[in-house]
Amino acid sequence: MRSIELVFDDRTDALIRADWARLEAAGLPSLAAHTSPSNSPHITLAAGADLQAGQEGPWQALPLDMILSGAIIFPAGAGRYVLARSVLLTAPLLDLHRHLHQGLAGALPLTLPGAWTPHVTISRHIPGHQLGTAMDLLDLRVEGRCTAARLWDSSTKTVTLLAGAA
Repeated sequence: MRSIELVFDDRTDALIRADWARLEAAGLPSLAAHTSPSNSPHITLAAGADLQAGQEGPWQALPLDMILSGAIIFPAGAGRYVLARSVLLTAPLLDLHRHLHQGLAGALPLTLPGAWTPHVTISRHIPGHQLGTAMDLLDLRVEGRCTAARLWDSSTKTVTLLAGAA
C-alpha cells in the first residue's frame, strides 16, 4: 500500500505527539507505541496499492494552515475503533486534494474527492469502553500548519519527500 500524506511543522507535530503521549501514559492504545522513524502525524490525501505520485503535484499550496477540531471515530473490527482528530475542511485544503486527484490513478475510493474524511490518527484498535477516557485526554482544538508532502510505501517501508521540508 502507498499513501500520499501531508505532514506538519514541528509545533503541530509536537502537539499531536503530546496527544499520543497522554493516551500512552494513561495506559490506552496510542500511536506513541509505534516507534518507526516513518511514523509521524499526518493527513492522508490518497492511498492505494498502485498509487503513483510525482513532484508536479499541487504542492505550491504549501504551507497550508489547518484547524484540528473535535474527534472522529472509525470502526476497526469487533469492539475496536480508530480515534482521530477531525480536520476542518477549508477551501485551500479541498482545492489541494482535488488537484492532487486529477489524473491520479489507483486511489482507494474512500480517499477520492467527495468521499474523503481528512483526519489525523491518534489511536488504532482502541476498545469501545475506553473511547470516553481517551477523548477526555485530547486537546481538541488545535491550529496547525502542514509544511510538506510525502509518499509512504508500506511494502518497502520508505518515505519519499514530495514537497516542502519534513
